[in-house]
Amino acid sequence: MAGAMRSSSSSWASLSSFLAIVSLVVSQAQAFYIPGWSIKSYKEGEHIPLMVNKAYSDNTQLQYAYYDLPFVCPPAGRSHASGFLSGQSISLNLGEVLRGDRIVISDLDLTVGHDNTCSHLCDRKLSRKDLERAQELVKDGYVVEWIVDNLPGATSFVTVDKTQRYYAAGFKLGFTKYDPSTGKPHYYLNNHHTILIRYRPAPGRAGESGGKVIVGFEVYTKSIGPNSKRENGCPVELQDVEENFELYLPPEKSKDASLQEQHADTEDDNDEMITVPYSYSVYFREDTSVEWDKRWDLYFVNQEDRGSRIHLLAIINSLIICGLLSGLVAMILSKTIRTDIKGHKEGSVESGRAKRVEKHGGVDDPLNDASEDEALEDVTGWKLLHGDVFRRPKYGHLLAPLVGSGTQVIFMAFGLIFLSAVGVLNPSFRGGFLSFGFGLFVTAGVSSGYFSAKVYKGFGGVNFGKNALITASFFPGLLFTLVFILNLFVWAQASSTAIPFSTLLAMALLWLCIQVPLVYLGSWFGYAKTAAWENPTKTAPVPRQVPPQSWYIKSLQSILLAGLVPFTVIFIELIFVFQSVWQDKSSFYYVFGFLGVVSLILIVTVAEVTVVTIYVQLCAENYHWWWQSFAVGGASALWVFLYSIWYYFFKLHITGFVSSMLFFVYSFMACCIYGLLTGTVGFLCVYAFIRKLYAAIKID
Repeated sequence: MAGAMRSSSSSWASLSSFLAIVSLVVSQAQAFYIPGWSIKSYKEGEHIPLMVNKAYSDNTQLQYAYYDLPFVCPPAGRSHASGFLSGQSISLNLGEVLRGDRIVISDLDLTVGHDNTCSHLCDRKLSRKDLERAQELVKDGYVVEWIVDNLPGATSFVTVDKTQRYYAAGFKLGFTKYDPSTGKPHYYLNNHHTILIRYRPAPGRAGESGGKVIVGFEVYTKSIGPNSKRENGCPVELQDVEENFELYLPPEKSKDASLQEQHADTEDDNDEMITVPYSYSVYFREDTSVEWDKRWDLYFVNQEDRGSRIHLLAIINSLIICGLLSGLVAMILSKTIRTDIKGHKEGSVESGRAKRVEKHGGVDDPLNDASEDEALEDVTGWKLLHGDVFRRPKYGHLLAPLVGSGTQVIFMAFGLIFLSAVGVLNPSFRGGFLSFGFGLFVTAGVSSGYFSAKVYKGFGGVNFGKNALITASFFPGLLFTLVFILNLFVWAQASSTAIPFSTLLAMALLWLCIQVPLVYLGSWFGYAKTAAWENPTKTAPVPRQVPPQSWYIKSLQSILLAGLVPFTVIFIELIFVFQSVWQDKSSFYYVFGFLGVVSLILIVTVAEVTVVTIYVQLCAENYHWWWQSFAVGGASALWVFLYSIWYYFFKLHITGFVSSMLFFVYSFMACCIYGLLTGTVGFLCVYAFIRKLYAAIKID
C-alpha cells in the first residue's frame, strides 16, 4: 500500500513538473513568430499591385477564382508602373494550388500616398444566366479575397468590450434582405469598394529615406443602385446611399404562352441584360500603433483572450486524463506485473528443485508434489501465452505496410506542428502548410520503408521488394484515388477547389519517382542491413485455444471503449480545428503551440490506453494482439469521424451534393491519416511492452 502511495505521489509530482514545462513551451512557442520572409517597403508615389484571389463561403466547400465569376469586371490587360499586367497570373506553390488559390493582378490602381475619392472601373453587362449566378453566390454568403503586400483584404470590427480592433479576412460579395410583408428574399450586389491602406515608416535605412511599409489592408463595400446620380461613372453620393443595386430582372414576357414554354431554356442575351457599374475608392492612412511584424495579429485578436483560456483548460483536462492513465499503468507495472513475474520465477525454481529431488533420491515427497502444484496454479493468465504471444498474425503482409505508412505520417505530422509552433509556417506563408506537409510525407518514405521492413522481417517475410511496393502504393494510392475521383465532381462545377490536371500529374510523378525509391531504400536497409527484432520466447508448433472472452474484451467493444479516452483528450482542441477549417473560413488557426502540447499528451495517452487494453486481453489468455493493438490505438479516429457527422448536421449549413461530398470525403481522409498515426503508435508501444514483459520471465 505504501509503495502504491509513493508511486502515486511520484506520478503527480511528475505531472506537476510536466505542466510547468508545458506552460513554458507554450509561452515560448507563441512568442516566437515569423510574420513573413522579407519586409517590402514602398516610396511615395510608387504603385502597389492589388491582386484578386477567389470567392469562398462557409456554407459550401466550392471556391471560385474571382475573375472566373461572370458578373465582375474582367481584367483589361493594363500595364502598371510596377511592371505587372492586369490579368497576369502569379506563380503559386503547391499548397496554394491545393487550397484553391488563383491569384491574378487586378486593374485597380493603388499609388502610395495618393488618395483616390472615386474611380470608375467598368460597366459589366449581365445576362439573366449571369444574374442568377450572382444571386446564388450572394445567397450562399460568398466572401471575396483580395491581396495587397501579402495581406488579405479584411473588414475591421471592434471587440465586444470596445477596447480592441480586429480583422475578419475577406469582404462580402453582396447581401440579402427579406421583404417584411411577403418574406421574399431580395439579393443585392456590392459594386463599390472603398480600400483603406494603413502604413507606417519603414524600419532601418529604408525608413530614413522615406520608405513606408503596409501594416493594414481594409476593404469596405457598398451597394449603389443604377439610378443613383453619377459623374464619370462614379456615384456622386457615397455616404448616404438611398438605393442599393438589386440583382433583379423582370420575368420574361411573351404573347404566346406555348412559345414561351418552348423557349424557356433559350438564352436571349441581347434583349434581357442588366448593367452593373463598378467603382472604387482608395485612401492611405498612417498608423504607427501597429508594428510591421505584428500586423497579422489583428486577424487573431478576436480569438486570443477567450481562446487562450479555453486552450489552457483543454491542456489541463488532457493532463488530468493522462495523469490518471499514467497512475494506472504505473500500478500495473509496479505491482501486478512485477508480482506475477516474481511468483513465476519462484514457482519455476521450486518446480525445478522438486524435479531434481525426485530424480536423484527416487522418493516421492508429498511436499515436493505440493510445491509443484502450487507453481502450476501460479502460472495463469498472460504467463501461459509465452508459446503463442509472438505467433504470426493473419494478413501480416498488410499490417507491416500500414505500420510503415504510420511512421511516415508521424514524421510528417510532428514536423508540421514543430515548424508551425516556431513560426516558420504561419498565415503569411500562404500554402506553406500543405506544401511542407506534402514534402515531409514524400521525404519520410525512408522511414516508412524501414519500419515496414523491420515488422515484415519479424513476421518471417522473405520478399522485401514486394513489401516495399505495397508500402509505397497502398495508403498513398488510396488517398490519391479518393482525391482524383472527388476531383471529377469538382471539375464539373468549374470550381477553383478542383486540382488542375497538371498539378495532379506533378504529384503523381513526385510519388512514383521520389517516394517509391525512398521507400525501397528504407526497406532494403531495414531488411538486409539490420537484424530483425528478436522475440524473447519461442513460438509453439500448435496454437493454443483461446477461452471464451468477457464482453468488454471482445474486439469491437474494447476498440470502441479504448478509443473514447484519446478522443476526450483532443476534443476541445478539435472544436477549434473544425471551426477554423469548416465553419469560419475567415479566421486562421494559429495556436500550434497548444496543438503541439495536446499532440504529445495524445501520443502518451494512446500508448497507455493500448498497453492497458492489450494487457487485459493477455490476462484473459487471448494472444491475438497484433491487429488488435493497431485497431485500439487508432480507434479514436472512429469517434472523430462520428463527431464529424454530428458537426455536419448540427453545426454547418452546407448546401449542395458536391459540397457535402467534399466534406465527408475530406473528413474520411483526415480520420484515416489520424487513425494510421495513432494506430502505429499503439502497435509499436505494445510490441515493445510485450517484448519487455516476456523477456523478464524465465521459460523452461
